[in-house]
Amino acid sequence: MYSQLKQSKSLHIVSFLFFIQFSFGQNNSSKTIRGQITKGESLLENVSVLNTATQEKIFSDQNGIFTILVNQDDVLVFSSLNLETIEYRIRSNDLKNELLNIKMTAKENKLKEVVVNNNAHITAENLGIIPKGQKKYTPAERKLAVAGDFKPIMLLGLLGGSMQLDPLLNKINGRTKRLKGEILLEQKEINIKKLGELFEDSYFVDYLKIPADYIKSFKFYLVENESVAALLKVNDITGLTPLMSQMALKFNEINTIENK
Repeated sequence: MYSQLKQSKSLHIVSFLFFIQFSFGQNNSSKTIRGQITKGESLLENVSVLNTATQEKIFSDQNGIFTILVNQDDVLVFSSLNLETIEYRIRSNDLKNELLNIKMTAKENKLKEVVVNNNAHITAENLGIIPKGQKKYTPAERKLAVAGDFKPIMLLGLLGGSMQLDPLLNKINGRTKRLKGEILLEQKEINIKKLGELFEDSYFVDYLKIPADYIKSFKFYLVENESVAALLKVNDITGLTPLMSQMALKFNEINTIENK
């Protein structure tokens, strides 16, 4: 009798341990899932998908498609410029379905705190110090405006005594040309800074496959391109990303040749 009770108790323990092992195995079975990211009717490319459990990070393709290895209860973080970040927990049904649909929305532009200034109506324009609507210059542009740009027709004014000598003298000594070069350099520096604001270093490394040590060089390479400069001027990220992808391929090709 005692032997039967002991045998029965052992059987229950083995069954219980088997049940725990089975359950644990079910909850930790990894699977590669396939998903698609959209915003309204648009397919979203270059959206970052991060599995917080495994730290695996990938980007969606031009059709908004991504594939990533997950377990049940893993949390995926979807993020992109100008889009609201989404955190999605993987459920058991997601492991069975053929496609995981992720719908994202545009990021709201939240206004910064407004400080009321009772004297805001008093401006240099209202006081008549400067004309209304006058263009505001960058430091380099102000220098060029003061130096003046020489035009041949100004020589007629010299004969009549009405021509300013600054533009002529600056033309002779090359100062105007140098100042124009400073404006171009200043604009390139502004564009490089804007690239850093729009795209994190991880985007250049993970998606464009630019080595981390070459990110700065690649940014210089980008801003030399007139099309890139024009797109940065209007913040056209949709047009900018495919162009950057093409230029990244060429940049990496050049680097490979030079490093041989």
